[in-house]
Amino acid sequence: MIKYLLASCILVQAVSCSSNKSISGTTADNTLSKKEIRDGWKLLFDGTTTNGWHVYNHKTDGAAWKAGDGTIYFDPTIKGSGGDLTSEKEYENYDLKIDWKLEQNGNSGLIFQAVEDAKYTWPWETGPEMQMLDNVGHPDAKIIKHRAGDLYDMITSAPETVKPAGEWNSIEVIANNGSLTFFQNGVKVLTTTQWDDNWRSMIANSKFKAMPGFGTFRKGHIALQDHGNKVWFKNIKIKEL
Repeated sequence: MIKYLLASCILVQAVSCSSNKSISGTTADNTLSKKEIRDGWKLLFDGTTTNGWHVYNHKTDGAAWKAGDGTIYFDPTIKGSGGDLTSEKEYENYDLKIDWKLEQNGNSGLIFQAVEDAKYTWPWETGPEMQMLDNVGHPDAKIIKHRAGDLYDMITSAPETVKPAGEWNSIEVIANNGSLTFFQNGVKVLTTTQWDDNWRSMIANSKFKAMPGFGTFRKGHIALQDHGNKVWFKNIKIKEL
């Protein structure tokens, strides 16, 4: 019996010491593995607070954005306190990973290279967007280049790998010296080059053509879009390149 109790205590201690591991043995949500730390990854969400984030241009107090159950989420029932949640820091060349899920018929997006300035009202006036959407229920899904994984209003992603509303999706954006690549649920869905003639042509043929600052900045903030729907985010991590 003593040997059994001793072995049980050792087992409990070993489990408690593995606080950054899930039951399956993978890295727990909102933590970094030792390898990720060695490779230079940093968390942009600590799992419990919205520290490091604010509403774009500080337009509201951001109370509609909350941290709970290991996620940052948007609560549309809190009126007058929304806006696009924006990183405190600006980034230039990086590998960015985020997990997201939406309510049924929901819409949101990841905006990057967004510049904060009083002359801009929204981050998407400067920063391109990787679309997040319920492709089944939201009417935007009927519009080409507006589906989940697309470079919004510019390039259609392929293949389509988005999961149904209410399920978690994992995305990755790699922006490095003009090379732009999107992954969705582990699959490369889009690659393009920024700031060349083709990039400028795509902007000229998009809804952003009347926005002179759109898609021109090489460094900017990351923003999580308030589109009026419930949306959740976790495992937000970045590695600067």
